[in-house]
Amino acid sequence: MYKCLNYEIVVVRNLAYDARCFHASPELWARRGGEPFGLKTPKKEKYIRREGRNQPPVEARYVPCNVKAPKSNSDKTVEIFEGMTLDELAKRTGKSVSSLQDILTNVGEKCESEFEPLSMDIVELAAMEVGVNVKRLHLAEGTEIIPRPPVVTVIGHVDHGKTSLLDALRQTSVAAREAGGITQHLGAFVVVMPSGAAITFLDTPGHAAFSAMRARGAAVTDIVVLVVAADDGVMPQTLEAMSHAKAAKVPIVVAINKCDKPGANPEKVKLQLASEGLLLEEMGGDVQAIEVSAIQKTGLDNLEEALLLQAEMMDLKAPIDGPAHAYVVEARLDKGRGPLITTIVKARTLTCGQHVVIGSEWGRIRAIKDTVGRLTERATPAMPVEIEGLRGLPMAGDDVIVVHSEERARMLSSGRTRKSEENRLRRKLNEDIPSTLESSEEVPQRVEMPVIVKADVQGTVQAVTDALRTLNSSQVLVNVVHVGVGPISQSDVDLAQACGACIVGFNIKTPPVALSQAATRANIKVILHRVIYHLLEDIGNLIIEKAPGTFETQVAGKAEVLNIFEVKGSKTKGPDVKIAGCRVVEGFVARTGTMRLLRTGEVVFEGLCASLKREKQDVDSVKKGNECGLVINDWYDFKIGDVIQCLEQVVRKPKFIKSESVVMRV
Repeated sequence: MYKCLNYEIVVVRNLAYDARCFHASPELWARRGGEPFGLKTPKKEKYIRREGRNQPPVEARYVPCNVKAPKSNSDKTVEIFEGMTLDELAKRTGKSVSSLQDILTNVGEKCESEFEPLSMDIVELAAMEVGVNVKRLHLAEGTEIIPRPPVVTVIGHVDHGKTSLLDALRQTSVAAREAGGITQHLGAFVVVMPSGAAITFLDTPGHAAFSAMRARGAAVTDIVVLVVAADDGVMPQTLEAMSHAKAAKVPIVVAINKCDKPGANPEKVKLQLASEGLLLEEMGGDVQAIEVSAIQKTGLDNLEEALLLQAEMMDLKAPIDGPAHAYVVEARLDKGRGPLITTIVKARTLTCGQHVVIGSEWGRIRAIKDTVGRLTERATPAMPVEIEGLRGLPMAGDDVIVVHSEERARMLSSGRTRKSEENRLRRKLNEDIPSTLESSEEVPQRVEMPVIVKADVQGTVQAVTDALRTLNSSQVLVNVVHVGVGPISQSDVDLAQACGACIVGFNIKTPPVALSQAATRANIKVILHRVIYHLLEDIGNLIIEKAPGTFETQVAGKAEVLNIFEVKGSKTKGPDVKIAGCRVVEGFVARTGTMRLLRTGEVVFEGLCASLKREKQDVDSVKKGNECGLVINDWYDFKIGDVIQCLEQVVRKPKFIKSESVVMRV
């Protein structure tokens, strides 16, 4: 009885099992609504025949799906430093410690503990294997910290006297050796002042094409000298130089040059600088302004004092022991010595014989030369030197990393090369995906002009390449297929012949006669220049020649109807013809042109010319002041006083524009 009662209680609590209970009460069945228990038979539904099964599929417009590139760690950048542990790297990259240990084992490095400090190049190798970008943090720590000379970059507008000012400071003639008196590349040298203090100067180009060089110079500097001509005032490259200095967060010293000229107005320059947000000391700001003259050599002592005062306020110091941290200013290729890299040491000491990795290139320092060309064993902080021994040319702006062995240098170089290639392919993929999605829209076709660029140094190659790409127009696309440092070679001619390119050489030697003759036979255009103005002008004219142009309709001439003649037709001669006797009052009337009939200023008809005669002779055109007979197809209702315009199709070529800011565009 107890069990049966319990069973009923269970059934009441769980109604889902009441169909299995043989002792269920009638009340429970009443709650169920009298539904029969057991399996339910499905109801038969009426069969409905679907129509259109045998019909052909409907043609619909294809809509491509929005393809997105797979997300990866390539956009992620982690900061690494010397002595970083594996645990810290795992936290920053989001990977497990065990996976990072496996990577270190594969590259031949042992890591006993996850808290063991690692060298910076080992950390970079592991991070590159994971697939993230790295940013090296160089800590200013060392057993010996000494004061260092300031690194001063001279920037400003083109032809405002930057190189002449430095020429006056170091008593040498640099501007005279530059093509056209214009600086074409970035130079570094040390100036020893009469007071005994040394200052490292960087001279940057002022032309609009060398914006990247000015940015690199501002990034490595301690103080920026902004040169402004007193007779010219603030110009576009002056404003750009100010923005570079503000972006690098370095102090500015203004040098108002050419104060000896009759039209010099330094006060106007100061007001212009103040209006652009550069407050001078005279106006309550903290920017020093010195009036100088590079030709008369006046005001140079005041400029020296201002630079040394600014450097003393900054208290510039750097560690001298340990592997050096340097910065590539320029790179060029010498025929006998190979790749030569101009660097400025930021901290510590760069020693001859060390293995270095610069960008994706590596090598062993074979020789170090100072700015005068003398061999030296080491380079101390803020010292510009030229090193040789690398396997290839790095990019201007790369960091110089010292490693302890050749094997480590090889591994780091190959890893960086692989990483840069992956990033390049990924950027190419991201650029191609939107273009495929927009391929359904009609895009005007542009003519491609392939170009091969050769220059004397790596930084100039980049500047010339960027300047050529700014000349792209809606009709012509400048495609730089190859760049290189050094003179024009036979391989450049072969490549130009294969892709139909022209060769642009900037500040390089004239190719041999045999090579020039081979280029002439292959119908390859070789353009050699030493001044950027002339180079851009020649390339712009070449673009204009290659551009297909746009077809436009213009009025070639006007004729006034003086009389109307009617010629009766016959079975042999055809239907009746009405001839308009006209006098050409403007331009000329051509038989191949389209005629537009105007009556009281409104267009009445437009059609082709059927016949054009002068003195009963068929002619191709009639010039201004002459009379002629004119017949228009399908038009017979001429009236005296009508005006007939002759329309012609002309090809409009793009124009080469040179603005006041020396910026050239098509």
